[in-house]
Formats: sequence, C-alpha cells, structure tokens
Amino acid sequence: MSNPQPALTFEEIRALVRNLPGPDLDAGTAAVQRERTLTKPPGSLGRLEELAEWLATWQGQHPPEVRRPRVAVFAGNHGVAARGVSAYPTEVTAQMVANFQNGGAAVNQLCEAADADLRVYELDLEHPTRDFTQGPAMGEDECCRAMAYGMMAVEMGVQLLALGEMGIGNSTSAAAICAALFGGDAAGWVGRGTGVDEDGLKRKVAAVEAGLKANPTAKDDPFEALRCLGGYELAAIAGAILAARMARVPVLLDGYACTAAAAVLFKADRRALDHCVVAHRSVEPGHTRLLEVIGKQPVLDLGMRLGEGSGAALAINIVKAAAACHAGMATFASAGVTDRA
Repeated sequence: MSNPQPALTFEEIRALVRNLPGPDLDAGTAAVQRERTLTKPPGSLGRLEELAEWLATWQGQHPPEVRRPRVAVFAGNHGVAARGVSAYPTEVTAQMVANFQNGGAAVNQLCEAADADLRVYELDLEHPTRDFTQGPAMGEDECCRAMAYGMMAVEMGVQLLALGEMGIGNSTSAAAICAALFGGDAAGWVGRGTGVDEDGLKRKVAAVEAGLKANPTAKDDPFEALRCLGGYELAAIAGAILAARMARVPVLLDGYACTAAAAVLFKADRRALDHCVVAHRSVEPGHTRLLEVIGKQPVLDLGMRLGEGSGAALAINIVKAAAACHAGMATFASAGVTDRA
C-alpha cells in the first residue's frame, strides 16, 4: 500500500459490482445430473452435495477440484482500539502476524492439515485507521487502495479461497458496519470479541453508537459504511471477494469480522456473495444475526471465535470431501448396483 495514487475509486468499484459474472449453469447442471447417478440415496450426503454443486457452478468446471486452496489472512490496525474496546493492545496485531509467519498460530496448523497455501497480507500496521468515533476511519483513496491490495490475493491457479483477518478492535468495527448497513441498536451487534469484561462491552457499545453518530453518511451507502467504520483489512477482504468473483474462484468466509466485510458487497448487490460460503458460525451474537440477514447457513458451528481465518481453513477439508465424493464415487451403472425403482 505504498502507492500514493488510488488504484480504484468507489465509482469504479460500483461498476464492478454492477457487472459481476453470474453462475456457470452448465457446470452446475452437470454436477446435479452426476449427483443423481451416484451410489447413494438422493440427498443422503446433505450439505456435501450442495457444496459440490456450488464448487462446480462457481469454478465453471465439472467435476470441481480443490487441489490448490489458498488461505489469505489480512491484518490491519484500528484507531478505535485506543478506546479500550479489546482485551488486547494493538501491538498484538503485529505480534500475531509474526506468529503466522513463524508457523505458530492455529491457522498454520489448520492450513497444514488441509494442505492449503497460507498467505498473510499486512496493511500498514504502524499506521492504524483513524478513530471512527471522531469521523471517518479512512479516506476514499485509502479504502480503495486497501481493496485493490486485497484483490492481489486472487492469483491464477487458486481453486478455492479462504479469507480471514487479524486486527485488534475489528469486532467493534464489524459491529459498527453491520449497524450502519442493516440498522438496529448497537448493542444488538456488539459481542465480547477477544473476551472483554462488562465494562469493555459497554465501551464497545458506546464506540459503535458514537461512530454511527459521527459518520451519518455511513447509513446511506455500503462503501461509505466500509470507509467510515471499517478497517484496512476489512476493505482488503471486500476487494478479495470481488476479485474472486471476477476470476471464478469460490470463497470461504471466516467469522464475524470477515462476514461483515463481505456484507458491504451484499448490501450493494444481493447476488454479490453467491460465490461465497460462510465457513463457520462465530459465537459472537452479531454473527448469527448477520447470517440471517444475508441468508447464509454456515458449514460448521463449533463455538469458535478466534478469527485469523481459522474457521475458513478448517472448512477447506469439508469442501475437499464434497469434491472427492462427487468426483470419485461410482455410479449405479458403473458399480453394478441396482438403482431404486
């Protein structure tokens, strides 16, 4: 993010959203047709069948493959963290990035288990966004540069992209974005994040309320909500989701903060997240509320709230299993098994 010139403008981003490629119906139909011939009762593999069809539809190929998955974790710091909205200080963001790079975090182990390529993208950690309780967190050029940076995570050959984030204070930012996009009281979107106590929870609610009051334009336009209340890493996630759509790469979204970043695109166009699956339900109460609003059913519900792409990385093996069953199972005809009457 060293380039002083914005790589995009909001108007150009809106034009991208207006011209998103749709599903590959031929590939999706081929998946549905093959599913009907496999040696099992119809629907007996449940979500695995849906995931195989989703993969084929958005990869634009049949059978789908998940031999080259990537986990992209974006890291950024938030000015609002100075208001005591997290149980950890902002220096933990950079320390955890170092932990990722040294292979010591949970996401490293989950990527190894899934044979996934982990990439960590730092977004100017020494310079946090501005405190959104006092005005916009970012200028349009800063927000657009972060989105353009996120687009770089989508490289040729990636077959599945799992997205996550690291940023002290970003669950407060996520709550503020959701409140701006979808309304409701701040308290309904705020949770304990990294584990704040009752006083910390009150500070988070107060920060979200102050942020909404200080940024009235955030309720008028989803990209304004991202600019005014978001963070560099959340803008980068939105950019990565857009680039993945253009490149026909299916996306796994991690928890609350990641889904809140994605919700900016949903608010701009309800079809913008059709190529995305939410990997898991965070225990953050706002995440369940957000999933209901955007109409997404998570793949996993394991009581996780770590962030760093951990839930998305974990779900890769589920998606791999779906693709393996779809492509590898015998048909009734090839196995000599009698189909139902």
